[in-house]
Amino acid sequence: QVQLVESGGGLVQPGGSLRLSCVASGFTFNTYAMNWYRQAPGKERELVARISSLGVSTNYADFVKDRFTISRDNAKNTVYLQMNSLKPEETTVYCCNGRKATWSKDYDYWGQGTQVTVAS
Repeated sequence: QVQLVESGGGLVQPGGSLRLSCVASGFTFNTYAMNWYRQAPGKERELVARISSLGVSTNYADFVKDRFTISRDNAKNTVYLQMNSLKPEETTVYCCNGRKATWSKDYDYWGQGTQVTVAS
């Protein structure tokens, strides 16, 4: 059974930091690229950051560059998102996603998300 369980969300003041974690099970974690997305009510889902299966490469949305850092520990089947200098408009649910494309099938797994609230 595939599971992605996020944690680490909560209430933080503007300019503060949070570290999100996502623990994966039920699939071969180190063969999947991992992504963090966010989706505010009434808005489209946004890709925040991506990390390759072995952690060699990372990519970030322009709106989080130099503030957020994605990392992974394949020994712990966990992906992280360190978020610094948070802004009130970044209040929303953050979800992790595992994705792999093969010749015959694409695999796409999602967690339930963790709420991040940035307010004073």
